[in-house]
Amino acid sequence: MNRQEQRMLMGNEALGRGLFENGCSLVASYPGTPASEVLASVVAFSREAESPLHIEWSINEKVAFEVALAHSYTGKRAAVAMKQVGLNVAADPFMRSAYLGVKGGFVLISADDPGPHSSQTEQDSRLFAHFAKVPVFDPSSPREAKEMVKKAFELSERYEIPVMIRPTTRVCHARQNVTCKQPKLLERRAHFEKDPSRWAATPQFIYDLHKLLNEKMDKIAAEKALSPVPFVSLPSRNKRCVIASGVAFAHTYELFEELRLFDRVDLFQVLLPHPLNRPFIDMIHANYKQALVIEETYPVIELQLGNGKIHGRKSGFVPRQGELMPDLIHESLERFLGRTSRPQRTAGVSPGKRPSLCAGCPHRPAFFAIKKTFPKGIFPSDIGCYTLGMNLGAVDTCHCMGACISQGAGFYHSYAQDGGPIPPIVVTIGDSTFFHAGIPGLINCVVQESRFIIVILDNSTTAMTGHQPSPHLGIKADGSPTAAVSIPGIVAASGVRFLRECDPYDVPAFSALLQEADAHCRSEEGGMAVIISKRSCPVDKRAVRPERLYAMSVSDACDGCRLCMKQFECPALEWVEVPGKKRGRAAIDKALCIECGVCKHVCPKGAIVVAEEKAI
Repeated sequence: MNRQEQRMLMGNEALGRGLFENGCSLVASYPGTPASEVLASVVAFSREAESPLHIEWSINEKVAFEVALAHSYTGKRAAVAMKQVGLNVAADPFMRSAYLGVKGGFVLISADDPGPHSSQTEQDSRLFAHFAKVPVFDPSSPREAKEMVKKAFELSERYEIPVMIRPTTRVCHARQNVTCKQPKLLERRAHFEKDPSRWAATPQFIYDLHKLLNEKMDKIAAEKALSPVPFVSLPSRNKRCVIASGVAFAHTYELFEELRLFDRVDLFQVLLPHPLNRPFIDMIHANYKQALVIEETYPVIELQLGNGKIHGRKSGFVPRQGELMPDLIHESLERFLGRTSRPQRTAGVSPGKRPSLCAGCPHRPAFFAIKKTFPKGIFPSDIGCYTLGMNLGAVDTCHCMGACISQGAGFYHSYAQDGGPIPPIVVTIGDSTFFHAGIPGLINCVVQESRFIIVILDNSTTAMTGHQPSPHLGIKADGSPTAAVSIPGIVAASGVRFLRECDPYDVPAFSALLQEADAHCRSEEGGMAVIISKRSCPVDKRAVRPERLYAMSVSDACDGCRLCMKQFECPALEWVEVPGKKRGRAAIDKALCIECGVCKHVCPKGAIVVAEEKAI
């Protein structure tokens, strides 16, 4: 590329570009929306690199954090990217890293999901940073996100402290023209300086490290360059101001222009929500009678301002949950100005077609077989595409990564201790999630003598977040080959004695195997049973293609019972009206059908049939 050029980048790509340009020599991540594209973009940009850059999809966020942290200990720049709930997984090393500090620049990108659009919580990573006593930047656009990477590395190295960047979904997935420059060549060589009192600090050192951390935060909070940006000439004669951060600031700025408020109300953009600049707090208290804080998702800035004349999410002036869309901010502004009587709307989700597994997804027949074999069973599941199995009645619980196996054990021991009948318990978990957090739960089940079925839905990819490789594929983040870790090998090493593999497209064989596994669990010498449901995700470009295809049709035997629509829910099955009849019938949408032929097992009347069999 030229020394400097404009590129249209997504927010996550802009963050990846920022890491690449600023001398970061290790990036680790675990995929999760809205952060997944950060590492993928670093892979793409790394092809322009002149110096080595290690990039990895780690097995989970905790591991990713620890890999990057150790890299920083050697004086090099490192970064780790994850979604907000991934930070829960990495909480242990994150909290301690604030005390022990870093050496080379260390940047944590924790992408939040106000709304939430694809997360189990809408927690605010800025509050996590506040809890950990770590500085956090809050970008309002892709361009600003890229610029903040440079500031974050510099701040991290100046104070030897981890620094967080907290983009939100709208910033991560928005596109903007961004200036790209040649990457900075730091040419640092790894040098780890041993200091057990710091890098291996025992409790006797923690008190002094905590004192040092507090002193760092005080100095950062006093930095003039990190003070919120005023969009007014100070001092101002206005007695009201609006303080905003992140993408909520971008919406607020546009509303200020639309409503022509710049002469009437002062506006400030907070770039570093924590620690909030101390002189700024004092200035707000001294000069303004009222202030409105617009921020997502928790009242992090409002809490630090801590004054009765501050309005925001904590005071209830702004809705305390949900994404702050422009109409909600508009109403809050009007109320703040005392010129509205309109009722406040909530950030709702417009009704639409519910999410469904793709046509030909191998999870669908696995769920169908599980539900059909054990209609009275209990079905814990996990985070991933397979969460959509709840549409098929085959997912009863879903908590957090890897929790399904432990929850299955909880259900088993609860029924077992009563001495009565134990319902079939069938846990489903994806291959990537199994590596992420499922393995410890499996080992615990074996040791604690639990007895239930685990179905590992192995579709040979991390499908939901964009087909990142899992450890059993033998592929690294950049596509180069590496050692493959065997799922059956791990299961067997954990002490499981019933281990089978099956193609979920063969529904009768899968159902028979489930019954065999249940019998093993209940036998005198039984224990845990694991079935690996193995079939590639058909959407993945690396997928192993089937040997045969089946053109399907629906015969006149269809009586319009809709069972195939309700209990199989393949997008290629459509409902059509029949002229002259009260009830319609099922049909095959040829445009969506991938001709897997699995639906022939679904109709109890045998109305879904193979019209043509094709060898590939």
